[in-house]
Amino acid sequence: MTVKIVENQKELEDAYFIRKTVFVEEQAVPLEEEIDAYENDAKHFIMYHEGSPVGAGRFRFVDGYGKVERICVLKEARKTGAGKAIMNTIENYAREKDIHKLKLNAQTQAIPFYSGLGYEIVSEEFMDAGIPHKTMVKKL
Repeated sequence: MTVKIVENQKELEDAYFIRKTVFVEEQAVPLEEEIDAYENDAKHFIMYHEGSPVGAGRFRFVDGYGKVERICVLKEARKTGAGKAIMNTIENYAREKDIHKLKLNAQTQAIPFYSGLGYEIVSEEFMDAGIPHKTMVKKL
């Protein structure tokens, strides 16, 4: 599996395909909430396995934090280390940009995954797109 920064329209379309599959189709997030006004401000990441897209994520700098967003992996690639590989690539990108504080809004079902990567809960539960979340942070 390979994770890379999106460099062209095809890779961006692959990232959107993964996000739509996971968030819109599986989790019933409205498309207009998934593909939002921040797409052009974000650095996008795509994961390929044997030439096919299997995971994606995006990263923005917001309020003094590197904000990790839209981390997703297709069902068939889950529990393989794919999510961790995406997160490691994004964290390395943040370090290269001299960003040492990361924040993300984790779906509550994904909190154990992010906790395992060193993120700590800093908020009460809140709803986003009809799904319960908590904000988590990590210092690099």
